Amino acid sequence: MNWQTHEIGNQVDELSDYRLLDTDLPLREALAHAGAQAFEPGLAAYGAELGRAESYALAETANRLTPELNSFDKRGRRIDRVDFHPSWHQLLALYRRQGLVALPFADARPGRWSAWAAGFYLHGQIEAGTLCPATMTQAAIPVLQKEPALWAQLRDQLLSKDYDPRDLPLVQKRSIWLGMGMTEKQGGSDVRANTTAATPTGAGGRGGEYRLRGHKWFFSAPMCDAHLVVAKTADGAPSCFFVPRWRPDGTKNPVQIQRLKNKLGNRSNSSSEVEFQDAYGILMGEEGRGIPTIIEMATTTRLNCVVGSAAMLRQALVQALHYARHRQAFGRLLVEQPLMRAVLADLALESEAAVALMMRLARAFERQHEDAGERAWVRMMTPAAKFWVCKRAVELTGEAMEVLGGNGYIDDGIMARLFREAPVNSIWEGSGNVMCLDLLRAIAREPQAFMALLDELGEQAGEEPLLRAELAELRALLATPPAQLEGLGRRLAERLVLLAQAALLRRDAPDLVAEAFIASRFDSRWGHVAGGLDTRGLRVDALLQRAFPG
Repeated sequence: MNWQTHEIGNQVDELSDYRLLDTDLPLREALAHAGAQAFEPGLAAYGAELGRAESYALAETANRLTPELNSFDKRGRRIDRVDFHPSWHQLLALYRRQGLVALPFADARPGRWSAWAAGFYLHGQIEAGTLCPATMTQAAIPVLQKEPALWAQLRDQLLSKDYDPRDLPLVQKRSIWLGMGMTEKQGGSDVRANTTAATPTGAGGRGGEYRLRGHKWFFSAPMCDAHLVVAKTADGAPSCFFVPRWRPDGTKNPVQIQRLKNKLGNRSNSSSEVEFQDAYGILMGEEGRGIPTIIEMATTTRLNCVVGSAAMLRQALVQALHYARHRQAFGRLLVEQPLMRAVLADLALESEAAVALMMRLARAFERQHEDAGERAWVRMMTPAAKFWVCKRAVELTGEAMEVLGGNGYIDDGIMARLFREAPVNSIWEGSGNVMCLDLLRAIAREPQAFMALLDELGEQAGEEPLLRAELAELRALLATPPAQLEGLGRRLAERLVLLAQAALLRRDAPDLVAEAFIASRFDSRWGHVAGGLDTRGLRVDALLQRAFPG
């Protein structure tokens, strides 16, 4: 007998088969504000390709069938190879073909950084792990440009849109990916505590060859074609080295992969522990100047963390909205129920504010070399934004998952993957406390630049009383003695970001968005839980329709 005990109804499939950019009005407006309209047709096509059900399926598969380490070949030869499911390669090829890896450096048109941020944001909504090697490769480009010999050798491969997954020496590759090796067991974020040693094989010095001996506790994306690695030279100072996967003579560089990390999220991407057994490396810059090199790279990768977390917030929002518009409970659609509307409105405001901030930061990165005010945005707002936006993604992906109830908690769904993925951006490239300390150090070094940044935010805030009051309190907070201010670092970073987001929305977003954001975020009772805002004066239907038409 073929039993059928019930009919399946009131079940809502996850959202797919939609055009990511076309349905994202805040992002399109931000591109226009940045003068990046020339890039919009390409981004729209990319958003349409990413939004296909087939792309969602690739992302699901890449995170379910995760990388596998093969230390030896069939005859016992050491190969240290990480094998990926074809879905990983298809997703990484999508990003490479779009030209996003090197867009800020390969294109001279205004708005290029904003266009890159938009493309990274679109991709991150579908799959985040593939953005790890993309991020590190992008961040390495300006560092390599300062090394003429290396840059001449690698330029075309770094700028290439041709995806080449082969494990071959650099000279045989059509395009390459770069990774990073900074963290050791005993030091974590304290790179000065590293013990990996670098010994010159000849005269040494900038561009010279060295042997590296030691380890890395986190070695990101070990199948990259080369890594930038921190090791100490004879004087004990950290230096930065270019360490290829293959030596110039065509033999494998002895960077032995000990194991792959069993991570909470970011499962499609491989992270590893390695040992350097007299590995070949080339010194970048001068001996002892590794920390400034790391800082330069980390500033860029931290921007990527902000954009990646904003992408997760966006995808969590649209999935929650789609579900709420089609799922019924207690005789009404979820989206019609007052408490659910409060949660969704809060998510929509958070997402748009994150987009406004990430796009403003992208514009600052593009103009930092010509404008001191833009450099202040890069140096001070980047760590603050990474602290806040990445933290919010951790909390709010959980809230969005709850909109789907038990369906959201199932591990093979996208909401659970977003929830597992979110913490990595808060931890990688400096945890929350490290970001706040970086902000405090930047303020201490350049207090006048920070005051000028506050002045800019004050101009954008206009005469809005809540923002004027917050600005005054921020200025007063800075008068706190340094020993006490360090303990208030998280409070300072949070308040700075909220003020910046409010000022940007007041300048660029419709009144219904800016007024709702200011009324909620500067209410002393806001923030304990998502959806705790007072919706009685908000145009909730308009907010949700703007966030995602439906």
